[in-house]
Parts: sequence; C-alpha cells; structure tokens
Amino acid sequence: MPHVMSKDGTSIAYQRAGTGPAVILVGGGLDDGSENAALVPELARHFTVVNYARRGRGDSGDTHPYAVEREIEDINALISEAGGPVHLFGASSGGALALEAAAAGLAIDRIAVYEVPYLIDDEAAQQWSEYVDRLTVALADGHRGDAIALFMRLAGSSGEDIAGARASSFWPGLEALAPTLAYDAACLGDGRPPVARLATITQPALVATGGIPDPHMGGLQPGFFDTVTCQALR
Repeated sequence: MPHVMSKDGTSIAYQRAGTGPAVILVGGGLDDGSENAALVPELARHFTVVNYARRGRGDSGDTHPYAVEREIEDINALISEAGGPVHLFGASSGGALALEAAAAGLAIDRIAVYEVPYLIDDEAAQQWSEYVDRLTVALADGHRGDAIALFMRLAGSSGEDIAGARASSFWPGLEALAPTLAYDAACLGDGRPPVARLATITQPALVATGGIPDPHMGGLQPGFFDTVTCQALR
C-alpha cells in the first residue's frame, strides 16, 4: 500500500484505482478504509479513486497531539498526490471531516457526504456531551472495549448487540481503532452543525441519507438522519 507524508510528518496509507477525475473517500467511525472499499471498483470505472486510512487507523501513522487541522492536512497531502483539485466523499463523521476540509479552502471541486451525524435538539446534544466525557475517561484509563461499547450504544445498538460484538472475532480489530473515536468526536465538535463554517462552502454538495436501515442502530428514531440532514444542512 503506498503512503503519502502529511505536513506534520505522519505517514498516510492509501489505495488508488481507476483513471479520470480524482475522488478521495473519507471513512467514518471505527473504519480503517474498509467501509468505502466496496465503492472503489464502481467509481474506478469513471474516476481515479483514492481510498485512504485516516491517521491512527490501518497502515497509517499517528502523531500526537491530535487536532482536526492535522486530518485536514492529511486530505491536502492526498490532494497533492492526486494532482488536485479533487472530488471528496465522506461517510458519517468522515462526512463532517470532508465538509471541514472544504470550508478550510482545500482544492476540492465537488463534495458528497452520507449521513453526517449532526445533532439538532438539546436532548441529543446533552447525550453527545455525556458520551464525549465518558469516552475521554474510558480511553484515558485504557478501557478500549468500554469506549467501543459507548459508541455503539450512542449509535443505537442494544445491549444484546454489544455483547455479541464483544464475543465476536472482529472485536480486537475494533479495540485497535478505539482511540480514533476521540478523533471522530473532535470532527463533530459539540455535535451541532457548524453553521457559520458550512455557509462558507461554495462547492456543489450532494448530501445523502437512507438506504437499508442498519439493524444494529435500531435504537435511533426512524428517519433520524433524514430529519437531522434536512434541518441541519438546509
């Protein structure tokens, strides 16, 4: 897997496929680039596709202290590698990062984001604040499994789902990614959409939700992302 060097010296691993205009894929929570991998062969028919592992994930390095600005610099390094400007797609918290990258003025032509988990009401914002506080404590204490359980519970997973995940063969891989949950939390800030920054984005943007409901997110209200998207990004 090739690597590109970010501004702070962090090595970022990526895969490249196809020819044509470049599109960079930005993954979400607990993702090392695998989540967007299924999109690569489809998009590679028409685009040069760059699918990368965000810092702290997969074969990418990690340099402390973390800051959202460093992740934006990672994307900028990939844009330079691709010969920019590029299109940018982000899923979930990766969508929030993609929007932040566009607001920062990177060489981006068009943006597409899927189910960005912004929050629009006080109760949800309070739950988010409590999650971030508990996540910070769990990670500081080295309790990676508890950190993942907190994230899954926030996303609507049941206790049964979490117990099943803990007993599964993929749990150790999730624990390896657990520290990056703090990075996703930083990308989302206080959970509410950063309206002033989003208003500075001038590129065409496709904001999508829907598809087959995730059975492990049954705790969320039906249409959660549709409601959030319509009210937060209109």
